[in-house]
Amino acid sequence: MKLPFYIAKRYLIAKKSHHAVNIISWVSVISVGIGTFALVVVLSAFNGLEGLVESLFESFDSDIRIEAKSGKVFAENNIEFDKLTEIEGVANYTRVVEEVVGLRFKKNEAIASIKGVDASFLAMSKIDSALIDGESALIRNGIPFALTGYGLASSLGLYMTKSPENLTIYAPKRKIRSTINPMNSVYRKMIAPGGVFYISPEYDNKYVLVPIGFAKDLLRYEDEITSIEVKAEENTSLKELKDRLATFLGEDFKVTSRYEFNALIYKTNKTEKWVIFMILVFILIIAAFNILSSLSMLILEKKKDINTLKSLGANNALVRNIFFIEGLMINLSGALSGMLLGILVCWLQQTVGLIRLQGGIVEFYPVEVRAIEMLYILVTVLVIGFLTSWFPVKNLTKVEA
Repeated sequence: MKLPFYIAKRYLIAKKSHHAVNIISWVSVISVGIGTFALVVVLSAFNGLEGLVESLFESFDSDIRIEAKSGKVFAENNIEFDKLTEIEGVANYTRVVEEVVGLRFKKNEAIASIKGVDASFLAMSKIDSALIDGESALIRNGIPFALTGYGLASSLGLYMTKSPENLTIYAPKRKIRSTINPMNSVYRKMIAPGGVFYISPEYDNKYVLVPIGFAKDLLRYEDEITSIEVKAEENTSLKELKDRLATFLGEDFKVTSRYEFNALIYKTNKTEKWVIFMILVFILIIAAFNILSSLSMLILEKKKDINTLKSLGANNALVRNIFFIEGLMINLSGALSGMLLGILVCWLQQTVGLIRLQGGIVEFYPVEVRAIEMLYILVTVLVIGFLTSWFPVKNLTKVEA
């Protein structure tokens, strides 16, 4: 195999008698390089966005959510919380009371979801990193405070306000169908604005965080809660933890992971990513036809050399291997150069920040290079190169000495 490789290498770097062959050879290398570069950068960009979305969800959502299979609420005394914390993989938990409510601040009104949580929620989530105004504590000096999403705060005029006025929360009374005075059909309670968080419109336009005691008082709950949210320990499989919790809780409870209650967003991200991957692969296949053209012209140019090699005793397999290896070298040169350039650009984006994300929640466009995907790209490009190199050389056995 050394002889075909040596001759193929000479053909690759040596100057051809026809200048067009040189041009097409280098166009082939550049085309494959650009296609590989695009694959690396685009997949890394999708990985970065996926990681950003996941980190945003972690700022608010738990890893595991426990709800009643039937009904909106369940009695918390049905849960053995001491044993819950002993389950392998459970780092922490919070009780949750959630309800759709009306908000009023000064003369502004809005509809939102109130989410009453334990103090442990602040330790479980990353809400501190998402806070853009105020403090993250839900209770200070025995006084309850509300953390409001940026969208709600803006519509209510809460954002950056220095007003001492409280936020009024209205919740519907249960088992009351109609009344002459609408105010008789709702509970009302006031709470001090404590801070504003900025995560994503899905949360910012919907949620107000309050202490669970405040939420229970507002809704007149005693031991009822709507869910339990669980924080998993690091490196814990959410699927395995979900199964362990389901076994512990029994058939009366529904246990879902973060990937399930945000399934649409996760699936959409992955689908978009691999659709773009297939489109770029298709473009790369078209670009790889330059290799076919380059080899076909090289074979025609080296017809005398082929006849000379056959006169010296070379068989069809050896001649075929020379040009096949030539095509692989063109493909490999483009693939490696494109991949290295793509990884370099991604590294510069991560460390220096070449492209800014204007008006975004992060300063620079996020990227993440994953080794397994680089392997997928390399294998894909090499397979394409193998096929486009094989077709023009398979007929070399027909060349007569």
